[in-house]
Amino acid sequence: MNFFFIMNGKKVKQTLIVVVAAFFTAGVLYIENGALAPVFSSEGGPTAIYKGEEKEKKVALTFNISWGDTKAIPILDELKNAGIKNTTFFLSASWAERHPDIVERIIKDGHEIGSMGYNYDNYTGMEEAKVKRDILHAQDVFKSLGVKKINLLRPPNGNFDKTVLKIADSLGYTVIHWSIDSKDWKNPGTEKIIENVVKPLNGGDIILLHASDSAKQTEKALSPIINEIKEMGYQNASVSSLLANAEAKEKEIK
Repeated sequence: MNFFFIMNGKKVKQTLIVVVAAFFTAGVLYIENGALAPVFSSEGGPTAIYKGEEKEKKVALTFNISWGDTKAIPILDELKNAGIKNTTFFLSASWAERHPDIVERIIKDGHEIGSMGYNYDNYTGMEEAKVKRDILHAQDVFKSLGVKKINLLRPPNGNFDKTVLKIADSLGYTVIHWSIDSKDWKNPGTEKIIENVVKPLNGGDIILLHASDSAKQTEKALSPIINEIKEMGYQNASVSSLLANAEAKEKEIK
């Protein structure tokens, strides 16, 4: 029998919902490359956050960047033109140190930066010491680039297990997943990307998009997505603001 622990936030300013799996297998979440990743955690241990409080009329656009030179700036331009200044960019630090000008632009435009580690290797296939080194190496790179302390971690490809959760927590990071996958990395067509985001949209959703060069259609889909979000009465928020000032309690669902 599978056990799920869903953390329901008590609203102070903003609240959150977190999903945990106790001991063995729990909920199955989609990862960036289209495979599936089970979420693990010890009861009462570190958790992975995939969604904010549903009652809040806020959602979070998030962008992963692990490689490429051509897509990030056009996407930043689209966001600026739409008046969006508070998305969250999860960056591979190896990419960031090769593109300090784009990192500077992300910060200048008001967006939040989260870490995807340094090498963009699958953490679930690595020794604990190597996972910790990769996260800390990334931390040093971001610090050298003038990025303020980062406390959000999206493991490469979205893969993580209870060991990764514990390592991240020990280093002061919260693991961030997503509740909506645009599947833009598959390049299914602009209309399909828009549909993947807008059709299931609800309050508190964390939306996965990409600004790596492999996502060739995201730029064109972005403006319509933002317009739809606004028309549905939602505001965009950074991931951190979705999670701010929350008190959590556990509820076991069998």
